[in-house]
Amino acid sequence: MKVLLYAGSLNLVNKSGIGQAIRHQKKALEHLNITHTTDRKEDFDIVHLNTIFPNSLLMSWWAKRKGKKVVYYAHSTMDDFRNSFIGSNLIAPFFKKWISFCYKSGDIIITPTEYSKSILDTYGLDRPIFSLSNGIDTQFFQRNAEARDRFRKKYNIDDKEKVVISVGHFMERKGIDDFIELAKQLPEYKFYWFGHTSMNLVPAKIKKAMRQEIPNLYFPGFINREDLRDAYCGSDLFLFLTHEETEGIVLLEALAAKIPILVRDIPIYEQWLTDNIHVYKAKQFDSFKEQIANIVEQKATDLTDNGYKLALEKDITNISKRLVELYYVSDKATAENERAAER
Repeated sequence: MKVLLYAGSLNLVNKSGIGQAIRHQKKALEHLNITHTTDRKEDFDIVHLNTIFPNSLLMSWWAKRKGKKVVYYAHSTMDDFRNSFIGSNLIAPFFKKWISFCYKSGDIIITPTEYSKSILDTYGLDRPIFSLSNGIDTQFFQRNAEARDRFRKKYNIDDKEKVVISVGHFMERKGIDDFIELAKQLPEYKFYWFGHTSMNLVPAKIKKAMRQEIPNLYFPGFINREDLRDAYCGSDLFLFLTHEETEGIVLLEALAAKIPILVRDIPIYEQWLTDNIHVYKAKQFDSFKEQIANIVEQKATDLTDNGYKLALEKDITNISKRLVELYYVSDKATAENERAAER
């Protein structure tokens, strides 16, 4: 078996969760010594697609004409496209039709969680859909004191200062507006939002919020995974205010780094993350504000060991085994699709 990890337009998603997912897939294949390539000119048996750009759809069609198997990873739904970029709500219904068209070109569809699978099940895709986490390299994101020191030294943070971080694009869906307001109302703590989005794509409401003069709020931009690991280790709370996700790779990273976590209480995390057991949850703004203070001041119970156990379940070594199993499932699905086409 040889797998093509198609990397068309990777430069457009390299700094996103999809880019990280592709790197995880590569590591998973390496873990099991599965031959793989990113060069479409080489021979291969299976093509693994991660993006919904036209070149990925064309790659799917070309691979099928060559008798190859196509595995389409569904990272996106209409729900997590809303409230993202300028005009996203307006074109969301068309986005749903487009991604459905792309996903249906695969022999099987893999999506990160049972939650996202439940959404895709309503799309009428007529393809087998399986849930499989994007996975996490728990060894890399392991907590250590040296990483904490590097982070605090880089950003001139005193050891006694309390730091709250989040990671993501500058999107309303990611909760950046609430993050900014929380920083304004909690001036005794430092707030860092890591990530980058072209301001040409950011809605006016978010731009206005980001332009406020808030002395304890920082936007360092995109940082590499080494620096991001240091940020997890060097901060006192990972605040994940997202309104909608298909999984959230940065959340897996934070769990692996054993940083206290406060998330918005949304459906995707109902069955996976238990409030006051693995992480803390909140729905209302005042509850976020109160819990932030309790957590960073260490008045709340330390849940990080429980969260770390969840990260271990989604370690790449475990995910890789299931991924390869699904590659074999795609073989059967290809034959069934071909028989259906003949009828």
